[in-house]
Amino acid sequence: MTNWFHSWRAAVRIARRDAWRSKGRSFLVLAMIALPILGVSAFDLTFRSSELTPAQQLERTIGAADARLLDAHVGGIAVLQDPKGEQYTPAADQESPDKPWPEGDTDVTKAVPAGSTVLTDSTGSAKLTTAHGLLRTDVRELKAAVPVARGIMRLREGRFPEKNDEIAATTRFLESSGLKIGSTVSARGFDRTYVISGAYELPSELTAEQVNALPGAFLAPYAKAVEKAGMQKPDVSTSYLVKKSGGFTWNTVQEINTKGVVVHSRAVVLDPPADSEVPLFQKEGWGNYESSVAADAAALAAVGTVVGLAMLEICLLAGPAFAVGARRSRRQLGLVGANGGDRSHIRAIVLSGGLVIGVAAAVVGTVLALILTFALRPWLEEYMGQRFGGFTVRPLELLGIAAIAVLTGLLAAIVPAVTASRQTVLASLTGRRGVRRSSRVLPLVGLGAVLLGAVIALYGSVVTDQFVIVAGGSAIAELGVVAMTPALVGLFGRTGRWLPLSPRLALRDAVRNRGRTAPAVAAVLAAVAGTVAVSTYAVSRDAEQRAGYEATLPYGAVAVLAPEEGGRDAAAAREAVQRLLPVDVRADVARISVGKASCAPWGEGAGCGRSEVVIPPANECPLWASTPDGSDPAEKFTKEQRRALAKDWRCMNDPSSGFLPLSDGILVADASLLTVLGIDDPGAARALADGKYVSFSRTQVDKAGKVGVKLITDVDAANRAAEQRKPVPGEVKSFTAYEVRDVTRSYGVRGVISPATAKAAGLTTAPLGAFFTTDHLPSSEQRQKLDSEIAKLGGDVNLTVEEGFTSDNSIVLLALTIFAGLVTIGAAGIATGLAQADAEADLKTLAAVGAPPRVRRTLSGFQCGVVAAMGVVLGSAAGVLPAIGLRLTEEREQLRFYQEALDNGWGGNETPPYVPIVVPWETLGALLVAVPLGAALLAALVTRSRGALARRAAH
Repeated sequence: MTNWFHSWRAAVRIARRDAWRSKGRSFLVLAMIALPILGVSAFDLTFRSSELTPAQQLERTIGAADARLLDAHVGGIAVLQDPKGEQYTPAADQESPDKPWPEGDTDVTKAVPAGSTVLTDSTGSAKLTTAHGLLRTDVRELKAAVPVARGIMRLREGRFPEKNDEIAATTRFLESSGLKIGSTVSARGFDRTYVISGAYELPSELTAEQVNALPGAFLAPYAKAVEKAGMQKPDVSTSYLVKKSGGFTWNTVQEINTKGVVVHSRAVVLDPPADSEVPLFQKEGWGNYESSVAADAAALAAVGTVVGLAMLEICLLAGPAFAVGARRSRRQLGLVGANGGDRSHIRAIVLSGGLVIGVAAAVVGTVLALILTFALRPWLEEYMGQRFGGFTVRPLELLGIAAIAVLTGLLAAIVPAVTASRQTVLASLTGRRGVRRSSRVLPLVGLGAVLLGAVIALYGSVVTDQFVIVAGGSAIAELGVVAMTPALVGLFGRTGRWLPLSPRLALRDAVRNRGRTAPAVAAVLAAVAGTVAVSTYAVSRDAEQRAGYEATLPYGAVAVLAPEEGGRDAAAAREAVQRLLPVDVRADVARISVGKASCAPWGEGAGCGRSEVVIPPANECPLWASTPDGSDPAEKFTKEQRRALAKDWRCMNDPSSGFLPLSDGILVADASLLTVLGIDDPGAARALADGKYVSFSRTQVDKAGKVGVKLITDVDAANRAAEQRKPVPGEVKSFTAYEVRDVTRSYGVRGVISPATAKAAGLTTAPLGAFFTTDHLPSSEQRQKLDSEIAKLGGDVNLTVEEGFTSDNSIVLLALTIFAGLVTIGAAGIATGLAQADAEADLKTLAAVGAPPRVRRTLSGFQCGVVAAMGVVLGSAAGVLPAIGLRLTEEREQLRFYQEALDNGWGGNETPPYVPIVVPWETLGALLVAVPLGAALLAALVTRSRGALARRAAH
């Protein structure tokens, strides 16, 4: 035992000295191992620091209170909730189709236990004046300075409001608004002004734009003011922070639930009851949905696979570097053998090199991760949008990550250690390398792995639709290709007869010395294969998404819609677009308004209604028509009948599909709208001028050629009637229709009537916005200016500029190509350095007999280029196949969903799946041509033309 300790101690000392002498090589290997350790350790520190304990989460949500009570809005009937208060449902069964869902408010204060301290917390919104215009902002009324609320808001500067004419604002609001402490703020349609008294932040919502006022100081008077002005008052949600002696136990929470109130209790969250004691979890369809053991095992397996492949890549890259060190130290190792050292001592010295570098990489990576994470903590918090709970360091996790670095260093040094120990003492002292045949077993094992992986991937892509099986088979096949690399390198050697002298010498040298060439080629192969696989998949997905892309408008068209507050901002939004964009045709549009002028299109709020198109019963799709008992109408048809009905025009997707922020899809406009929408139908323009309803949906028009528009003034009654499957009450306006048949898309517009027709029918209209065509696609600068102008309006203005399909993968593909190029150049450079160490004597001899200096540069460049080219070619071939397998799997999955949709009667709006397989020729071209060429040129540039002339050792 003592001898073992002393021998390893000496080996570590020798390895440490050699690493210090060869600083460049040592730094290269250390960087390769330390950088991943740095990234993983920093991620661990960031993730753990951002994780909040239950106590920290409670501090940010309920402060120092014992509970938060809020209305479940079920009319005061009993509810069931989960321990966290995040899920709840009425306790009584509500699944009967004849039983409407309970609605209504509850007086939460009646559920507050006697003797409790209560703090009101109300939230609404308003458009506040800023230095730039208007900004829609959350308004929160809470006495943030009292002890019960401590922790919910963190004061950064100044103080919380103490008077009714003061507010505090989040730091993000101050940044966005251009205001500061001491500035005055008012709201649109509200004549009161407020002074900003302080700046605060919400620890878990750093991006929130919010202001804080005292209870009753803003929301109530603001609602009265805007309602008096004929505008819609904002929705306000109120909850209650309660502090009570003894807290709120689970029994107390359940008792309060009987009054229709949900409780977020500190005591219950910190000490939750068992699932069996939670009535909600016993209800069908509800449960404590936490991650399953199988899901955790799958996630662990995925992480293990990624870590294993990363370690393999580092070993393949670092292994040749250790081999370079062993080759350059062969005389020293020979002296160890000549002085009585055996093979185990030689292996120990080389392995100690991996141990020294691994330990150094672990220390450097971990220390840098700690320093950088601590230094960048404010930036990380801003990026993640929340403050850390603390700087959390878990030593065992960091030690485990550091152990991976040490293990990686040892694994990378194993093959060079075994190779060095097999050298005879005489060969080491004289510098002779000898000739060693490559293993015949490893290629056979690799071939078996390739065949096994191919069968698994083929099974996954053809028989099943599980992409995990395809990915697993592809990984096994790729590892098999890595094992076959020495044999594949030998096959490349047969192409040397057709090459000029210098590349032929480089290729033959690479083939004869597969021990140094194969790991570098395998490293390049692995990196390139991953890059090509991801690139092929990404480009194929882009082609699929491009084919399935549904434009919101004709290419280059612009729409600006302001549905809020009766279109109050519509005129300003129109003028902004007209002024800042290259507009050609402009079509102003309005909408049908039911109720007060300030009502939203969907009829939300008191005194508001909505309009909808009446679909004639004969035009309803039999698969979707409502039934008296609430059953699925498709169930009464056979599978063959459902497939046939899917092709019925009543069940097919009509041209008017798309998004328009209206309940009826009807626009009030003139014929210029048809021009903007690209509808070339002279009859439609004439019909619009004649007072007809221009319809883009066949299902709207009855047999008499009429379209009915129902005006619903009582939205609650209409919703109750719909729930009970009764006719919806409302006045119906009938219009003579002109149906546009030859149109492929109307972009969400179901019908158009002229302003004169709407007036003649007695309809009330409200401005909505405008549609535009442009001379050319707006530039980025024009878009930015327009976005700024729209933002100043502070309202919910929808701006759409149709630019066609744009891919988000271009940056990803570029990054992957750069990564693969860097790995290729690094691996090829390491192999070239090892080749130069082996051929130094031959190069000196060439220089002695008069070879020009450029021979050294040329040979070095071709050696690097040959390794890069072999790795890139093999990697490109290996990378395309997994992507093809994954795409075939997706095609089977989508085809199965499509067939199920047809069988179940959902296929009217479905199209057959289109899953193309596209080869990323640009990425492949860069990898196959640019990367090897760049590697060769770089190696030639950094290689010295002249070496130190010395006597060649006698053999």
